[in-house]
Amino acid sequence: MRRRQRPFLLLLGIAAIAGSVWYAWSSGRPVTDGRYDFRANGIWIQHGWLGDDSWFDRNKREMTLFRDDARVRELADLFAGHGIRDVFPHLCPCTSDGRIALADAIQTERFLDGFSGFRVLPWIGGVLGEHCFPESSAWRGTFVSSVVALLVSHPRLAGIHLNIEPLPDGSEAFLVLLDELRQAMPTGKIISVAAFPPPLISRSYSKAYWAKPYYGQVAQRSDQIVPMMYDTAEPTAGSYRHLMRVWSVQALDWSGRTPVLFGVPAYDDSCEKDHLAQTENLRNAIAGIHAGLKTYPVLPENYSGVAIYCEWEMDRSEWDWFRTDFGKKQGEPFVTEITDNN
Repeated sequence: MRRRQRPFLLLLGIAAIAGSVWYAWSSGRPVTDGRYDFRANGIWIQHGWLGDDSWFDRNKREMTLFRDDARVRELADLFAGHGIRDVFPHLCPCTSDGRIALADAIQTERFLDGFSGFRVLPWIGGVLGEHCFPESSAWRGTFVSSVVALLVSHPRLAGIHLNIEPLPDGSEAFLVLLDELRQAMPTGKIISVAAFPPPLISRSYSKAYWAKPYYGQVAQRSDQIVPMMYDTAEPTAGSYRHLMRVWSVQALDWSGRTPVLFGVPAYDDSCEKDHLAQTENLRNAIAGIHAGLKTYPVLPENYSGVAIYCEWEMDRSEWDWFRTDFGKKQGEPFVTEITDNN
């Protein structure tokens, strides 16, 4: 009898192991009841919403697409209807001597008029070694001074969203920059950091990542951490979802009490070899994040939501999905007309 049972027990054991492996890699049942939407989400938006005249001239862009009260209100209504609170208007790159990109003073105030009730944090920084030199005290001094000047000129700005790429793990110069920004910025202004994801265990990764000790060091000096959870080159939806599950838990645990918004992709860049849009997209990213959040008996207090990269790549179907499959179900206002902002 025991001999007859052995094959059955062996198959049962194999099935149990396979089930455990599947559970570890899958995102489980989708979460569509809005439990993880605190209506405090974020989004990266185009340069034209704050940019000065010279940017439009250099890039041959149409100024009227942005400098219009009705279009500003339309964008604000769209975001409000989808639980967006934090808005990161592009003001990159800075100059090599540390001056942040110029904003148009009148347009900035027009934008802030339309975005009352939001937190507007200009997205500043640039490419390390080309625009940004945080190891230089002179560069840091100019950069910090220009940040302070912007915030003093437009006190309704909530703070800044700092994005320097690539930024290697353990950069002491970046920590010094954060300390100097904190000391110089007006009281109550937010330092939000576009963070790099934790290391990839499964394979080598050419771009920057931040290990646990450095995450804690940056988080201690910041008011918000926004991990950029894309450009992973993951080949399948399952592997990308699993990575989001792991990264979401690590980013929350490693950031201490500092609020975290998970940066999720909504773009299709065929020129970027590390981004496969059919795999690395809004739905798979959020499914993986939800799987990570479900592992907590009690949701960490520093979880805030997700930040969409980016506004100019979102289409109607993606906004609809974001509202119905991620958004909180409270009969909140929803904008039915969406205008192409490109």
